[in-house]
Amino acid sequence: MCGIVGYTGPREAYPIIVKGLKRLEYRGYDSAGVALQNGGLHVYKKKGKVADLEDSIAGKNVHAHVGIGHTRWATHGEPNDRNAHPHQSASGRLAMIHNGIIENYAQLKSELVKKGYEFKSDTDTEVLLNFIEEILVKNDCSLEEAIRIALKRVVGAYVILLLDAENPDTIIAARKGSPLVIGVGKGEHFLGSDASPMLEYTKEVVYVNDYELAIIKPDELILKNLGNEKLTPYVQKLDLELASIEKGGYEHFMLKEIFEQPQTINDCLRGRLDAVAGTITMSGIQQYAEQIMQTNRIIMVACGTSWHAGLVAEYIFEELCRINVEVEYASEFRYRNPVINPGDVIIAISQSGETADTLVAIETAKEKGAIILGVVNVVGSSIARTSHGGAYTHAGPEIGVASTKAFTAQLSVLTMIALKVGYMKGTIPQQRYLRLLNELNELPEKAAWVLQQHEKIKAIAEKYKDARDFLYLGRGYNFAVALEGALKLKEISYIHAEGYPAAEMKHGPIALVDENLPVVFIATKDPYHEKVVSNMQEIRARKGQVISVITEGDEHSASLSLDVMIIPEADEIVAPILSVIPLQLLAYYIGVSKGLDVDKPRNLAKSVTVE
Repeated sequence: MCGIVGYTGPREAYPIIVKGLKRLEYRGYDSAGVALQNGGLHVYKKKGKVADLEDSIAGKNVHAHVGIGHTRWATHGEPNDRNAHPHQSASGRLAMIHNGIIENYAQLKSELVKKGYEFKSDTDTEVLLNFIEEILVKNDCSLEEAIRIALKRVVGAYVILLLDAENPDTIIAARKGSPLVIGVGKGEHFLGSDASPMLEYTKEVVYVNDYELAIIKPDELILKNLGNEKLTPYVQKLDLELASIEKGGYEHFMLKEIFEQPQTINDCLRGRLDAVAGTITMSGIQQYAEQIMQTNRIIMVACGTSWHAGLVAEYIFEELCRINVEVEYASEFRYRNPVINPGDVIIAISQSGETADTLVAIETAKEKGAIILGVVNVVGSSIARTSHGGAYTHAGPEIGVASTKAFTAQLSVLTMIALKVGYMKGTIPQQRYLRLLNELNELPEKAAWVLQQHEKIKAIAEKYKDARDFLYLGRGYNFAVALEGALKLKEISYIHAEGYPAAEMKHGPIALVDENLPVVFIATKDPYHEKVVSNMQEIRARKGQVISVITEGDEHSASLSLDVMIIPEADEIVAPILSVIPLQLLAYYIGVSKGLDVDKPRNLAKSVTVE
């Protein structure tokens, strides 16, 4: 949530910042702004898209070699021009952008109002900025020291970037709980919420940790902790290409990412799974394999689509490893007083690796002696660094707000972990283990086969695009797929949709069924199949419009359906990786047919880094 960009160096800052903000649009936002150092601070900001900001600035002098930019996702204060970032301090000396939430802002604001401060916005950001300036003036200290003192009083999460009119070539940044990347160039530095704004300029980056403060000049990067101790920046090389964050000829990032899944699943398996040798190699899991085998409980914590991946994985781990598994919403888990014992295994699932609730949840569990394993996509992310071990999904950048390829990559990784642990533990027969390795190995080819039906699914989407509600039903492993299919439709088309276990249909949802309700069954061949077929007949008897995802050759299910989407035969453990793909396409094409911006759905952000 919120995108931040900064630059200091010999180039023109404004074009770099604006291009960077456009690269971060996928994070979700409602206003945008820039602050430039050019014989003083110049701040421009506007409600709406980055393009609206550009239009409002057209014709103005934006020549500068230092600047910061921001896309805001509103928390404190409605989306409008005055609440947009950057904000300027009362004296005009400082400008600041901020990603996060200052929880004790009301107390700080009350103190400042008593001292005569007046506020131009409703934001917590302006409060923090003026609090920093108050300390700066009162203590007659450096800006760096004022920030350090202020942040020790602050409760909440933040990444802040500040410009100081009296130090025109310098950006000061600090972080706690929200991501910040610094790109290192020759005589220049770049800043961003992630690496995408700097990818075409440098491949060398520094990931800033919590409670660290950075002083960035064109030719110097000083990193300190809040105790004023100097740290040595750890420079990493990005393993990303510019093409990975561009559309590559597709109409939308979401469609590109759906079609990338054969490759991303292959990338996830490559170097880990050897079906011929019968081995799975995962070094980040291997070192904790003994503890996982001996644990009495695995807790998966996640949000949104990642939570659905955890639900599928719950069935897989219990089946293959015979270990009790609980799947928790991280946003609930962190505020309960959960029973966590030393030796419990926590698997944190997150595409971005920055999900605020998941991060806090694992920090709490870690303090109680749990073993933390991260399943994340973004290298160097906070969850990856907080975890004891785990595995990257290697799905590449996911720009579309609605997660697609990340979900199938997460399931691929989680299935490999379960297979590895179960085989080592002796809870999987050799023959089944080898067969499942082959099933995983065949997934990229089978996913490509599913995608060949996209035109047929497009026609189905056109048929149902005006429906007011959808019901998604599945059993067993496919229950979570039903939840994920419903979530995708809600996110992309704004059509109300519910996912349910098919057997629970008679406990309430069947009251909604009439001739106007499309009901999507995930009815692939598995031990539950005959039960699901019975549920389909019950919907038909009440004139519901049955749409189904079925296994190739299943003529009986096809005969009960108005429309079908087909996947190839696959073991029930890996089938969800295939059965979700038609549902992704269905949501995408319904959204497009309604004329919606499927890459940037309203009110949503890609990475939820604040509560």
